[in-house]
Amino acid sequence: MALSRSAARRFDARLQARVGRLPATPLDGALRRLSEAADHGKLWLGVGLVLGAKKGAPRRAAVRGVGSLLVSSALVNVVLKPLFGRVRPDAAAVTQGRALDRSLHTLSFPSGHSASAAAFATGVALESPLAGALVAPVALGVGYSRVHVGVHYPGDVVAGMAVGAAVAAATQHWWRVRPTTPAEVRTTERAPALPGGAGLHVAVNPRSGDQDYDPAADIAALLPGAVVTDIDDEHSVTDLLEQAVRGGARALGVAGGDGSVAAAAAVALEHGLPLAVLPAGTLNHFARDVGVATPAEAARAVEAGDGVLVDVAAVNGTPFLNTASIGSYPEMVRRRDTMSGKLGKWLALTVAAGQVLRHGSPVELDLDGRRVSAWILFVGNGVYSPRGLSPAWRPSLEDGLLDVQYLRADLRFGRTRAVLATLLGVSEHSRSYRQFQVRELRVVSRSGPQPVAYDGETGDPRTEFVFTKRRRLVVYCTR
Repeated sequence: MALSRSAARRFDARLQARVGRLPATPLDGALRRLSEAADHGKLWLGVGLVLGAKKGAPRRAAVRGVGSLLVSSALVNVVLKPLFGRVRPDAAAVTQGRALDRSLHTLSFPSGHSASAAAFATGVALESPLAGALVAPVALGVGYSRVHVGVHYPGDVVAGMAVGAAVAAATQHWWRVRPTTPAEVRTTERAPALPGGAGLHVAVNPRSGDQDYDPAADIAALLPGAVVTDIDDEHSVTDLLEQAVRGGARALGVAGGDGSVAAAAAVALEHGLPLAVLPAGTLNHFARDVGVATPAEAARAVEAGDGVLVDVAAVNGTPFLNTASIGSYPEMVRRRDTMSGKLGKWLALTVAAGQVLRHGSPVELDLDGRRVSAWILFVGNGVYSPRGLSPAWRPSLEDGLLDVQYLRADLRFGRTRAVLATLLGVSEHSRSYRQFQVRELRVVSRSGPQPVAYDGETGDPRTEFVFTKRRRLVVYCTR
């Protein structure tokens, strides 16, 4: 082992010397400036600020990239460099045009600049492959520049890159990347083709999504034959769509958040009509799961008559498409979503769990006759992933199951256990966490009437809840 390590170091030194003998070129100055720009992560923090200015995948990419950079930098500089203790190459061998403006006296293996570059680029690529493809050449350039200016051996750079990429990949243990493929659904032929949207009536909630944007005009432009109407204080989504049914609508549509979509689904189910979901909310959980990313995609499906069948769950007869919960879960999710843009989902969830559980009170519940003391009861329409306190998406919208998850409140230091398990990304393995799947669930509250939250709405407090699966809903979607 010692011989092989010695041979590897000699080979590494020869490569570094060969780079040092390369003739001078105009690129020398550019590589020196690139290397210095990456000092203390300044280059990557600047790129992160640019990405973070745009919502969605770019912002998630910035959060994951910067977080990965910080962890990899600490790992390399605090743990690995002192452990290996390799000194830097001889600075005297560096030509004047390549040398950095300052001398470095820290250890060499692995390269911290390379680790940070690879961590940031890999983290960005996990969330946004396009942004990752743009950042990757710059990251490779930073890595090579450290050899070119004579402050690292090639092996230092390769090891640093490997460490940074591994750290970024490991972030999925705490914060899973959402799949780009839609959930599994069953196709159907019961969605009529409506050229131009003729026969479709769309209820629009202008208060969903961006405050200064009403999507009604854009939807009318996409589907000029459709009847598009905004809800107001006197006419809800349900009111408008019930009126549309009486007027002979062949299909119903909704543009709004998950609460509006659930209300529209209830009307569509009652009258056996297909539903067009035109994403216009803040999160659009259901639309993303079913595979409708934009109003234009929904419009194409309406005109082509492409549809799928999806499960619909219900609590006490009221349909919901995503989740329902009793206890502290809605408040925890609200706080998580408020902070996730700055902290990232994993850290935001940890902070939110700590805040909510600190001030919350457990509820005593009977789950199909089994008594539990719980902080949170979560019921999903379909089995959610990842497991634990941060369910985010469903692999299937037709599994016929209710996903039941809860946090036990009858353990010693139960709050602390739950928060620590969230922080470490192992909540699904904690004794505080329990889960099972059923087709029907009866819940009785022994702590008095409790409100139930479903798809962003809140129902009246009750002491008994029956969660069921209703018949499948036809949703316009191109597959």
